[in-house]
Amino acid sequence: MRRRADADFIRQLEGCSLATAEILYHMPDHLNLLQTYIWQDYDLAPKFPKLISFLDFWTRELEGPLHSVRVCHAQLIRPLELSYRNHELTIH
Repeated sequence: MRRRADADFIRQLEGCSLATAEILYHMPDHLNLLQTYIWQDYDLAPKFPKLISFLDFWTRELEGPLHSVRVCHAQLIRPLELSYRNHELTIH
């Protein structure tokens, strides 16, 4: 039986990195108060299409207007950490 690789692991191999966004937004009923929302997903730096899509949804569907967004990302798998080997080990 073959096991399938985790989808997040495959996305990392394809170049995605773990992106975290701290979103500050104005409370809908009290516009002078700010609230924090943390968003995290695997995304492609530096354009971050998934984050942009989420922020578009936010501005289109949610009432709390955005104040600011701070983004950071980290590649969890780097090219030097992963290498392919052509070797097979048989244990009796």
